Amino acid sequence: MELRLAQSALEDLQAIQQYYFEQGAAHIGQAYAVAILEQAEMLVSHPDAGRMVPEFGVKHIRELIHSPFRVVYLRQAGEVVLVRVWRSERTLELPDSAGDI
Repeated sequence: MELRLAQSALEDLQAIQQYYFEQGAAHIGQAYAVAILEQAEMLVSHPDAGRMVPEFGVKHIRELIHSPFRVVYLRQAGEVVLVRVWRSERTLELPDSAGDI
């Protein structure tokens, strides 16, 4: 199993880091990004570790909770793709290309 980041997840992580940088706490944004990626690494061995995303109810669209963030990923043949990293209170939407990932 391989772990990949979709462009949308990469941009989300960059936005988290940018937000904390602008708040004068760049170290917090960096720590969140590193911790989220470290947590996601376990999906290589345990792709079903996350729960199904309640909004979608689809078995292959799952999420890890890394408070205050939801790390949404797609589980598919041979890989796990991180799709979004959003604050928990946001409504989830997958990028249009998520079905093609």
